[in-house]
Amino acid sequence: MVLADYNVERAREVQRKLGDERRFPVEFIDAGDQDMIEGLAKKHSVDLIMNAVDPLFNKQIFDAAYNVGVTYMDMAMTLSEPHPSDPYNKTGVKLGDYQFEKAGDWEKKGLLALVGIGVEPGMVDVFARYAQDCLFDEIEELGVRDGANLTIEGYEFAPTFSIWTTIEECLNPPVIWEKDRGWFTTEPFSEPETFEFPEGIGKIEVVNVEHEEVLLMPRWIETKRVTFKYGLGNEFINVLKTLKMLGLDNKEKINVKGVMVAPRDVVAACLPDPAHLGDKMHGKTCAGLWVKGMKDGKKQEAYLYQVADNQECMTKWGCQAVVAQTAFSPVIAMDLLEHGVWKATGVLGAEAFEPEPFMERMADYGFPYGMR
Repeated sequence: MVLADYNVERAREVQRKLGDERRFPVEFIDAGDQDMIEGLAKKHSVDLIMNAVDPLFNKQIFDAAYNVGVTYMDMAMTLSEPHPSDPYNKTGVKLGDYQFEKAGDWEKKGLLALVGIGVEPGMVDVFARYAQDCLFDEIEELGVRDGANLTIEGYEFAPTFSIWTTIEECLNPPVIWEKDRGWFTTEPFSEPETFEFPEGIGKIEVVNVEHEEVLLMPRWIETKRVTFKYGLGNEFINVLKTLKMLGLDNKEKINVKGVMVAPRDVVAACLPDPAHLGDKMHGKTCAGLWVKGMKDGKKQEAYLYQVADNQECMTKWGCQAVVAQTAFSPVIAMDLLEHGVWKATGVLGAEAFEPEPFMERMADYGFPYGMR
């Protein structure tokens, strides 16, 4: 497994944790340089390119995998662009549109691009397929619900995930899917509801946020509605609204005293690296799918979830809960692909595959799921 990064020292840090230089060689890579990605894949004769960078770079990495002729995986799909005149009602370019437009090419070439295979999206998409196959006769709504009681010592504001991505998904118009309307958008932070999360996390207000599951689940799962809601908290929402008001969410570069810089990159540079906040974090985070529907002629609801305790993650894996939770699904997916349990071609989400083999492996990997 080649550990490639723009920041070579970060890749070496991972290599030192793994303790095997021959099995995990380190390489410099610029994810914005498609030729470099292709050259490095050929140099090491890789059979899979795992994209674990900001989705800003997805097009180049996705296209590089196609050109080299190898399997591709990512944890977030290509970025959206809001509708030019009516962004809070109509979709523009949707998350993953670029990738799904090329699905036929991947099929013809006999290649697989497994997109959105993190925890959300990814694990919850496996849960959606499981709900359809095993738990419900008819599904009314698939609602991803994410909440945490994590606190971070010494910081008034410190996201537990990439701030670049957080700004992107929280300030873009959220997408909802309904059978009668298809995909449509709404205002950021709309439709607040209180959801009770398991394992001591408790009741948290969650709001609509743009996320890949809404673009993935309706392609394979029969349902009437799909939503994604995230427990951000009022303080976090207010900070994001202020960034937007000041134009600091902008990803286009501006001239600052002769230097071209994107305001969003400045915000990211001012905040701590979320990957290294683990020793200051306390609490748990929950990712899950709330399913409403019918079974044997009766109304039924189920919440399938995974809870990661930060202290446990730091003790077991040496990384914080949000980082750890996101990383398990691609590892399990690699296992299933390598052993021929999951086999397919084209551009696919996790919903396109049998869910039981994935779910059976979750506890074995120290990543058990729960169901309420």
